[in-house]
Formats: sequence, C-alpha cells, structure tokens
Amino acid sequence: MNLASLDLNLVVALRALLQERNVTRAGQRIGLSQPAMSAALARLRRHFDDDLLARVGGGYELTALGQALLDRTTTACDLLERVFASQAEFNPSREEHEFTLIASDYAVAVFGTELARTVQAEAPGIRLRFKQVPNEIIDSTGSLLSTVDGLLLPHGIIRGFPTVELYQDSWVFLVADDNPEVGEQLTLDDLARLPWVTYQRAYDAPAARQIAMLGIEPRVAVSVDSFQLMPLLVVGTRRVALLQRRLADELDGLASVRIMEPPYDAVPIQQALWWHPVHMHDAAHIWLRETMVRVAEMMEAGRPASAKGTAERRPTPNGGRRVEPV
Repeated sequence: MNLASLDLNLVVALRALLQERNVTRAGQRIGLSQPAMSAALARLRRHFDDDLLARVGGGYELTALGQALLDRTTTACDLLERVFASQAEFNPSREEHEFTLIASDYAVAVFGTELARTVQAEAPGIRLRFKQVPNEIIDSTGSLLSTVDGLLLPHGIIRGFPTVELYQDSWVFLVADDNPEVGEQLTLDDLARLPWVTYQRAYDAPAARQIAMLGIEPRVAVSVDSFQLMPLLVVGTRRVALLQRRLADELDGLASVRIMEPPYDAVPIQQALWWHPVHMHDAAHIWLRETMVRVAEMMEAGRPASAKGTAERRPTPNGGRRVEPV
C-alpha cells in the first residue's frame, strides 16, 4: 500500500465513524458537516469494498471488517498524533505536557512515586499518567506501546523494543507472623505444601518459570491484580506470597507478615523502561528517559532524585541498599 496515494484525513474520519457508529455524530466530533461525513464514508466503503457500518433497525452496527478496524484505527490515530507532536527542542521548566506510562502498582509504588516527586520539583508543568499493565501486553506489545510514552517492566517478559535499564530488585516471600507451619527458614517443601497468593498477570513470568523448574507447582488459593494487596491476603492465613523486596520493605509494618528469603537462588529483577521506536528522537521523550534514568540512579544510591550536581550515580549490584537477612 502506497501511503502517498492515500488521504490520511480519512483515518480520522474512519475512527470517528467506527466509534460513534453514526454519520452525524462522527461529523460533529471532527468538525465536518453531515454531507462531508457521508462523502468520507462513501470513499472509505469504496476503498475497503465493505459497508463498514450496516443499518440494523433504527441504527448502525459495525460489519466484521469494521469491528476489526476499530482497534487498529484507534492505534493508528494515536501513533500519528504522537508522530506529529514530536518536538526538536523541549524545555521542561516551561512546557505543559503529559506523559503516559504503563506500570504495575509495584512499579508505581517503588519508582513512580520517586519519579513524580522529581518531575514536580523540576518541571511543574509536566503531568504523569500511570496506567495498569493490561493482560494483552505480551501479544500486542507494539500496539500498546504506540499509544503511550513507555512501559515499566522487568526483562524476561517482552523483547524487540528500545529499552533502558532503571534499577534492580529481588524476590522475597511473605508468610503470616502467626503461621505455625513455617520455621525460621522457608523450605522448598513449604512452597509445595502451602497455599499461595499470586499476581494474576504475566509480570512475574521469569520467577514463575524458575519455580516450575524446581518442580514446584504453586497451589493458588487467591489471585489478585495488585502486588500491594498481597500482604493483606497473607495475614492470618497459611498462605505464602512472592513479592519484590523493595515493595516488601515499603509495606513493612503495615501487615503482620514475615519477609523471608527464598530457599533457592531466585532470579533477580532488572526493571527497565521500554518504548516504541517512534519516540526515539523526540526531545520530550529523550528528557523523560534521561530523567527516569537519573531518578533510578539516585534511588539506587539512596539519595533524593532531585538533588542535582552530585558526583557518582552508578547503580550498585544489590540495588544500593544493604539487605539484612531475615
């Protein structure tokens, strides 16, 4: 398909028509008269050789092709908007701008809060919007990344997109303070025998694969899509949960649980920022990436991220903090 032969204004019209399923409302949405919108629909029908909108009773429904085009058109428009919003220069202290990041509640609690503090201090006109990691992140990574500014996710889940390292973390287990079935040290037998609280999505896939390789199939009693809720689902039960150490430290004291070391050499967590190639040379996005790396480096070193002019900021292997054994 030769893009030069296409009227890309039709993409905007197509999105409005598919979402509104009404010619008049679609025209009002993008500032076109009803006759102009009807003409756009006629051109689209000729191009796709499909009605796209089929009259059913007093309204319209999408044809099979129209339904298939709905998500694709939305993604295409979002990507085009980001392409044409790209800037050659970006002054964060004066700009009004919003960045959208996909992140789990763990990533927001551990890293997003630090990032938000730094952005507020250095660029008060910049807004951050965090969205939960969707279930389809593995199957539709490109489409999802094209609609946002970045994705906070550890290595081992997706690949093939630009990325920059942020910080390291490790896995620990949680058990209730009053769980009489667990001694001073957690064992593989405990993990095989006790019921589990697990995270619903594929976020912890490398850790889950490692557990499976040890011959342990977790007996899942509760599954939840929030890492921060997991300690509460362990309290007062026989359950065990696998959680990131940094988050466990943040939540320490909020729930009557014990933080315990894995009874095996757990795979480490290398948290990273992933983004769509369309953002690679955009000045605003370059600033965002550099700021996130700086926040991560300061976080690893245990200093406020907004403190500028400091010397060495290289991450340390264990995340910048001494971790005492439990």
